Amino acid sequence: MTNFEVGIYTLADMGPDPLTGKAISAKQRMDEIVQAAQLADEAGLDIFGVGEHHRLDYVVSSPAVVLAAIAQVTKQIKLTSTTIVLSTLDPVRLFEDFASLDILSGGRAEILAGRGAFIESFPLFGYDLNDYNELFEEHMNLLLKANKNEVVSWNGKFRPSFQEGQIAPRPLQEQLPIWIGVGGTPDSAARAGRLGVGMALAILGGDPMRFKPLVDIYHEAGEQAGHHPDILKVAVTGHTYVGETTEKAKEEFYPYYSNYWNYISKQRGSYMRMSREDFEAAAAPSTALFVGSSDQVVEKILKQHELFGHTRFIAQVDIGGLPFDKVAKNIERIATEVMPKLKKYIGAEKAR
Repeated sequence: MTNFEVGIYTLADMGPDPLTGKAISAKQRMDEIVQAAQLADEAGLDIFGVGEHHRLDYVVSSPAVVLAAIAQVTKQIKLTSTTIVLSTLDPVRLFEDFASLDILSGGRAEILAGRGAFIESFPLFGYDLNDYNELFEEHMNLLLKANKNEVVSWNGKFRPSFQEGQIAPRPLQEQLPIWIGVGGTPDSAARAGRLGVGMALAILGGDPMRFKPLVDIYHEAGEQAGHHPDILKVAVTGHTYVGETTEKAKEEFYPYYSNYWNYISKQRGSYMRMSREDFEAAAAPSTALFVGSSDQVVEKILKQHELFGHTRFIAQVDIGGLPFDKVAKNIERIATEVMPKLKKYIGAEKAR
């Protein structure tokens, strides 16, 4: 029986606090990320993830380095990238970094790879954006090959060939768990299924029903490729804020959520201001934005579980310049109120 896992992740954005107009330093942001991981570990959460960006308004460009620091101050929690921009990373270097993390952490490392929502890393590392899809496909194939074999020979289009290369060190686990992050494209879902890796859905709002076809495509592609259904695992990730009541949660979170979309849209060359009415619609009971009381958040996750049959939920808890005291309270409520209910209900369902 597969246990339902609950975790948190950060993209390490450094947006200003909308109430004070001040942004914290990179040093404080990094310290708070490590502290959040410690809190999550002590509270018994299952997973902690860190994302990759190459911009001055984000503090983490190397998840493996940050997770290695976190490994030294945590004991049980799994450590993953959320996500690694695989198209512009050398797959061998990536694997070796996370194999090192696995050894340092006592076998807790995972890789969640994606194509990324930002494109800064392409010119930065000398890649052509026109090769976006081909790069991801080739790099994923080499990453999987390195994960399965101690000695690898490789001949591809984008990376220099090599023969009989020793891929070291080897992880403490037999193989590193590898997931692909999927934002909404059927081709990405089919690729994850075909390769037999986990699929993590980034559901940032709207009607979760629109992601159901992706889950179906993933399972169909996996089964057609001959993979056992047990290895075809789905995770859901999303923005989450748990309050004492649903009204208090919305009142507390709205300034930060609106602020988040304000600076994200500017980063992408547009401008969007989220009104309170927009936010109320986004946080409605039928949507995928996990904002409300613990009971409402649990209800939303359970409804999605009925749709997707996913085995993992990872909450993004620290966006929009949210102060650390609110982040810490969010983590506490997810660990003490949301997670126990989810494990109880889903465990009872599996036992039937």
